Amino acid sequence: MKLLNTLLLATALPVMAQAAPVENTDTVTIFMIGDSTMANKPLDKENQERGWGQMLPVYLTGKVKVDNHALNGRSSKSFRDEGHWAKVMEKIRPGDYVIIQFGHNDEKIKNKDRYTLPGSTFDEILREYVDQTRSKGGIPILMNSIVRRNFPPTPSVKAEDRDDNPPVGPTKETEGGFILVDTHGAYLDSPRNVAKEAGVTFIDMNKITHKLVQELGPTLSRDLFMWIPAGVYEFCPKGKSDNTHLNVHGGLVVSRLAAQALAEQVPELRPYVRREVYNLNK
Repeated sequence: MKLLNTLLLATALPVMAQAAPVENTDTVTIFMIGDSTMANKPLDKENQERGWGQMLPVYLTGKVKVDNHALNGRSSKSFRDEGHWAKVMEKIRPGDYVIIQFGHNDEKIKNKDRYTLPGSTFDEILREYVDQTRSKGGIPILMNSIVRRNFPPTPSVKAEDRDDNPPVGPTKETEGGFILVDTHGAYLDSPRNVAKEAGVTFIDMNKITHKLVQELGPTLSRDLFMWIPAGVYEFCPKGKSDNTHLNVHGGLVVSRLAAQALAEQVPELRPYVRREVYNLNK
């Protein structure tokens, strides 16, 4: 029933590309830093891809805004090293929130500019984000990566798959199983461990989205991701089978689950989450 409610609500609420509220001195800002699964996507040429952070404002209300700085292809390391984090730091005010979600690109072992090691450099950079957010009076929230849609014929994943680009996951020709298999490994644990060590909120977005995709199964779960037929949309005339990135519907569903988790785990943000979202699971 909860899964059905999630899908129905995501369909019923209006679609918004991103927040654009009037700036107020008493407005709480939720900054977002992360990768393409969270990032704002262009809307031209009927592009159907959406980051879940792009859709989060649909489920918020009141004097709150989302300032989404997540970017395609970035890891915790490259986001910092390219200067994107410094720009966010300049904007953080006391009482603002910073949602931190990396992992997909930290796994790219063949790319020295992006690769980090869980339990080592990945954790160290996450600690930097937490400590520096706090130094500005901000409130960090750590999340791990959303799940990849991965239903292989046999429930296993090769280590080298984590460095695939475009994203890993079976195509229509290679999938065939009914068990959703994790591809992130220890990268899911680092945000949890750092959050526990630092005493900050951790939201297990991988667990939340794993449950969603597993319950939908290998066929219906395609409706959340960028499985695009050929010859339909100008942005992707040849079509694609992408098991990492969300479409409009998937962005709505996942952002709704994130909003519900924020309401549950960050009581100070609960007044800013639309009541119908939070009360569905009550």
